[in-house]
Order: sequence, then C-alpha cells, then structure tokens
Amino acid sequence: MLLSGFIKYLAYERNYSPLTVSCYERDLKAFQQFFENARPGMTWKDVDSEMIRLWLADMLEKGNTAATVNRRLSSLRTLYKYMLAKGETRYDPTGKLRGPKKQKTLPYFVKESEMNRLLDDIPVEDTFEGHRNHAIINTFYNTGIRVSELTSLNTGSVDLAARTIKVTGKRNKQRIVPFGKELCDELRQYIIMRDSVAGDSQPAFFITSKNTRLSTAEVRNIVKERLSLVTSIKKRSPHVLRHTFATHLLNSGADMREIQELLGHASLQATQVYTHNSIAKLREIYTKAHPREKGGE
Repeated sequence: MLLSGFIKYLAYERNYSPLTVSCYERDLKAFQQFFENARPGMTWKDVDSEMIRLWLADMLEKGNTAATVNRRLSSLRTLYKYMLAKGETRYDPTGKLRGPKKQKTLPYFVKESEMNRLLDDIPVEDTFEGHRNHAIINTFYNTGIRVSELTSLNTGSVDLAARTIKVTGKRNKQRIVPFGKELCDELRQYIIMRDSVAGDSQPAFFITSKNTRLSTAEVRNIVKERLSLVTSIKKRSPHVLRHTFATHLLNSGADMREIQELLGHASLQATQVYTHNSIAKLREIYTKAHPREKGGE
C-alpha cells in the first residue's frame, strides 16, 4: 500500500516519466525483497540505516557499479522524504548514509572523422530499414536528443519548414531543437518512404516495416550496429551520439551553456517550451558551430 501510493505520487504529482517511475519501483521492490529475506516481518517503518548498509554492501559484492548503487540509494531517500511528509515515519534511515564514490570517467564520443565516414562513405542499404536507420543516426548526431525523445516523436513533432523538432524530455519538459539543411533533406526523403509503410492512424515518426513505433531497444540495436562499422569504442549507444553531438559543438566553438540548452539539461525551467535563448539564436549557434552544418543554407 505504501509503495503503490508513493509510485502514484511520482507519476501524478511529481509528473515523472513512466521510465523514471518504473526505475523507482524496481529499485524499491529490490530493497523490500532484500530486507524481508534478511529479517522476516520487517516493514518499511522498521528499516534502519544498518539494514540499508547491508544492502549497499551486498550490491557492490554482486558487481553493481557505484552509479547503480547510488541511484538505488537515491530512490530510498526520496521514499523516506515522502514518508516523513506524510507522517508515515519519524525517522529517515538514509539521512547519514553515503553511497560509494563514483569513478570519474570521461564520456565516450565518436571522432568527427568517424561520423563523417559513417554518414557519407558507408553504403546505405536501399531498403526502408536502411534509409530509416541512416536517418536515425543523422537525427541523433544533428540534434543530440535522447533515445526516449526520438522514439516518442510523432509526425507532428517534426517541422521541416522551420527545421525544428519538438521533443518531450525528462519529467515531460518540452523544448524545440533546431536542425540543419542536411538533416532536413534526409528527413524529407524518409517521410516519403515512411508514408508508404504507415497507415493513416499511425502517429509515430520512426516506425518499423510492420508499421509499429520503434522501441528504445530496437533503436539501441540499430545504433550499436551502425557505430560498430566505424569505431571500436566500448560503448556504442544513442547516448554516445548525444555526447558526440555536444563534444563536436564544443570543439567547434559553441559555448557550454548554449550546448546545455540544446540538450535540454535540468538547468532549464520545467515549464519552458522554448529555452531562454530564442530559436533564431539557437539556430545561429547551431549553424556556426556544428561541423556538418557549416556552409549550409
């Protein structure tokens, strides 16, 4: 009962995305199973800091990364803040706990020469899937959007005339992302092919050959397969393309704060549809700094 109420609170009052809510629920159920096995009859109100320490140690012993352990500890902190606010407990067992230190690593990114090779030199299979997959890679690299933002795109999200994409990010924040002529031309061709596959009732922008919305898992597989053709970096995921987008803009002279706005990072106001820079300004930044848009119209 307590957990179900908390999950509804995250979904409907905090307006968290379904993916985020699912992560919270999974983390908390994992801890509940742990303390119930360790001490039968224990409830959430009975949990003490020592029980949580045992769980943290158990996770590390099983090979979980510091990032995973810290995320799960953060889920517990949020639950106990909720319980305190609701009067469900007077004690927060997470209060004095610290998670393991993360090992600082630089984000992976693909070299500019490798991206140019992938987009310009690697042959594209002359099928719907082949052209769609190339368009997906180009969209990630030219906009820096998240995989969940890409899979949730609908036909009305893409404005070819304005050369913008309207995306819904974390916690349902919306933003407008500009893109260049190169991607615009490719998306125009993709739409022609898409419309020959999709039915009138299909709103999804990126679809399968069976006229269903592409899932995040399918997109991850597409990106991994395509990046494997040009790079040997350990991680070959949509998020690597997001890092690549940001890194190449930064290397080409864009300001870090401007890049944050293009990426839709948490520093933006939750209700903003447009960033505080105008779309015209963002387009100017994009056209001037993005390596594949320099000289574009």
